[in-house]
Amino acid sequence: MNIMIVGVGGQGTLLASRILGNTVVNEGYDVKVSEVHGMSQRGGSVVTYVKFGKKVYSPIIDRGEADIILAFEKLEAYRALPYLKKGGKMLVNTQQIDPMPVITGAMKYPENIEDKLAEKIDVTFVDALKYAKEAGNVKAVNVVLIGLMAKNTDIPYEKWVNTIKTSTPEKFLESNLKAFDLGYNL
Repeated sequence: MNIMIVGVGGQGTLLASRILGNTVVNEGYDVKVSEVHGMSQRGGSVVTYVKFGKKVYSPIIDRGEADIILAFEKLEAYRALPYLKKGGKMLVNTQQIDPMPVITGAMKYPENIEDKLAEKIDVTFVDALKYAKEAGNVKAVNVVLIGLMAKNTDIPYEKWVNTIKTSTPEKFLESNLKAFDLGYNL
């Protein structure tokens, strides 16, 4: 299984990959994770590859190989589209975070990204920020999306919850568990 997690620096893509990776390791899979940071400290693109199966030799996901793309921001989803395999699934947070060229006025944020994606692929859009706020932590967008993805796996709910309990700092545990439940129950 090839899963690509894309977002903007500060959105929690690394925690999401840690939750995913640890959960599938606990299920007995061989897992490889590769984090490509880009300009993550300045709000730039962040990409993480998570591959798991009986035996995995490389963490890199090439164009047309991702079974699932978990996108924390619309433009990042659109940029990642070439990596989705035919018949793959994309889960997209509808949040818009303007990249630096848009902020400075050098470029415009592309219009109708959701329509463009929906015309081409199997995609689910969710306002994960709304659910993160409901959970009590605006930074829990990542865990809302992990919950949504987890619902579509064969891994039992309890395994995901146990991983969140061991991967999350205590001060964010309650909000992350609530965020996971909200995503899981969408």
